[in-house]
Amino acid sequence: MKYIIGILVLGLVVLFHEFGHFILARKNHIVVEEFAIGMGPKILSFKSKKSGTVFAWRLLPFGGSCAMLNEDEGEEIPGSFIGAPVWRRALVVAAGPVFNFILAFLLSLVIVGATGADPAVVAEVPSGTPEAEAGLRAGDEIVSYNGEWIVNSRDFYMDLLMKEIPTDKVTLVVRRDGKNVRISYQPSSQTRYLLGIHWQEAEDGSGLQLTMVNKGTAARKAGLEMGDIVTVLNGTKVRSTEDISNYLEEHPLDGSPVKITYERNGKEGTVTVTPEKTVTATLNFSYQSIRVKQGFFGVIRYSFYEVIFWIKMAWKSLEGMLNGTFGINDMSGPVGIVKTVGDTYSAAAAEVSPAAALLTLLSVMSMISVSLGFMNLIPLPALDGGRLLLMLIEGIRRKPVNRKIEENINFYGLMALLAFIAYITVHDIMKLI
Repeated sequence: MKYIIGILVLGLVVLFHEFGHFILARKNHIVVEEFAIGMGPKILSFKSKKSGTVFAWRLLPFGGSCAMLNEDEGEEIPGSFIGAPVWRRALVVAAGPVFNFILAFLLSLVIVGATGADPAVVAEVPSGTPEAEAGLRAGDEIVSYNGEWIVNSRDFYMDLLMKEIPTDKVTLVVRRDGKNVRISYQPSSQTRYLLGIHWQEAEDGSGLQLTMVNKGTAARKAGLEMGDIVTVLNGTKVRSTEDISNYLEEHPLDGSPVKITYERNGKEGTVTVTPEKTVTATLNFSYQSIRVKQGFFGVIRYSFYEVIFWIKMAWKSLEGMLNGTFGINDMSGPVGIVKTVGDTYSAAAAEVSPAAALLTLLSVMSMISVSLGFMNLIPLPALDGGRLLLMLIEGIRRKPVNRKIEENINFYGLMALLAFIAYITVHDIMKLI
């Protein structure tokens, strides 16, 4: 049942994306030859007498398509895609990602309206700390951290997780009594030995799952990867954060090698990690992550922030891929997405109420929708962003790119994309075996 839910969520997100292309094509008088749900052989189909569009349901429940008349080749006849002015074609292509963002916003309205928003509000600032002396107060809402816009507490948490706190200067902009206040100070720091990993308890209680393996650290050099589940440290079993806290309290890291046993894709491995002496800064204040109910305008505002948050997460994921923080095996294809959605819904339904599980599902759906829209805007062949780039070039040159060249770019780009999806899908399946 949970995987059926995952398939439905992914299918709805893709369907909304293709629906954006469909609507804008019709509005710009471009003939849509087929609008399909899924991929592969047709199961059911019917042809509209009014528009001539074939609406089809295909076998594989992943993806969809909006095939337009003479989309990549053929004559520039009335109603054809390539015969439309470049600005109309650009609107049609951009509509898919834009509709994904619209869907995410609509879902966020439901989520924020029902559960509230989670602004990064300072909860406590101990006296005598650099933060207190700089003027930070409990109740301040953090809206910027070291020059980066902070939209909610999760955004602030992820920023702290993925970037080291600078040891020389921290700059915060907080909202206090309706005004923005800028606070700058030098944080307290310390020198200690670190492995270079972050963890959380694995859902099945088997160990500590690595949520981040920092680039260039001892753990990364030893071969540990994000998603590995650590089960043993120097012969001591660890199953919870309490276990590892007790272990580190009794055996503080001092530069001596640490033998780590971990599980990856169902297989056990062992590495030896030598902690490295590192100067790290500390933020001496706490902030709340609980959701607070909002009024009408607050719901709209923080729903918009939700979309911005997921866009930022998509960008940081892409940035992590480019700088080596994440590897290709950290990505998920359709199978992995379906599993993640299904597992998330099942866990939420088991721990809380069906209503809360539904809101969790809508949140995941919002994240997937934004990620799909964002990734499609990357200017690579076969993606909407790649096609928009060619149209931009056409607009600047005031004449089309050679149609044969454009056709080959889109065709071979599509083949490369399908090969990449196939690789990721096989990798996802291997995780399930």
